[in-house]
Amino acid sequence: MPQIIDIPSSHSCSLPEAIEALAALNFDPREPESADQAALWLRRLSNNRTFLADLLIDRLAGRMAGEVESGYGPQAILLSPLRGRMFLRANIWPAEQDLCFRNSGAQSFVYGVPHDHNFSFLTSGYLGPGYASDYFEYDYETVTGVPGEDAALRFTERSALHEGKLMLYRAHRDVHSQLPPQSLSVSLNVMHVDPAQAWFDQYGFDLESGEITRVLSPNATEVFLRAAVASGSKEAEAFAADIGASHPSERLRLASFEARAGLIEDDAAREDLWRQGELCGSRMVASLAKTHRAKLDAR
Repeated sequence: MPQIIDIPSSHSCSLPEAIEALAALNFDPREPESADQAALWLRRLSNNRTFLADLLIDRLAGRMAGEVESGYGPQAILLSPLRGRMFLRANIWPAEQDLCFRNSGAQSFVYGVPHDHNFSFLTSGYLGPGYASDYFEYDYETVTGVPGEDAALRFTERSALHEGKLMLYRAHRDVHSQLPPQSLSVSLNVMHVDPAQAWFDQYGFDLESGEITRVLSPNATEVFLRAAVASGSKEAEAFAADIGASHPSERLRLASFEARAGLIEDDAAREDLWRQGELCGSRMVASLAKTHRAKLDAR
């Protein structure tokens, strides 16, 4: 489960003070000292019981330039721009009896959607009893990411992110399925941004079977590649071939094979391409290439 960080402090700080301090830290969740220092500033911000209400009212009343900025879904509020490799956000978690929950449904707030994260972040319970989670762990390096693959999830506990609780969610390790809180709740996050995270997938899971169900992290590069190849450009096809042979992202390598296979009408030529995929050195591509070849052989 996420790492609980126990940093008691009665001191509080303003939002600008927290932003500047966290930016100066160059927050790196992989370094315990860095994570503890960032957690201390998150604790101090959490101790400020009025900053979020003041910010929201100022913006809603037009006393502050700009709208309330949102990201990562309808309940997320960006509290800072990206500073170095971190930014701050607040998440609002409605209860089942709240109108926004009844109108939008559970999945709009990622309730009941078991998932991991392709980034690490600190979180603290700021207001209310907090959402509950069923927590699991798994070994990212042992899976290929193919839907239906057993991820060997290990259940750790069910607990809630209550006021004052502070945790570190670890990328590609912690999995949780969130449940609505008993009443409206808010959490604060210090988000870590790694330039390489776009090349590593975030997965959805089926808790009954323990299997990976799908990739949740969008990747615009994959869409761009597919569109370029579909246009029929020979240069794009050659570029895709290079991607398929050696790119560090297995997801992008798979996209290159699928995009090129979509241009081939001859079954024998398509089978030859997928045979190359089986031998390209990527576990993900090899697994799905084998499936595609089996379908062609069954015709």
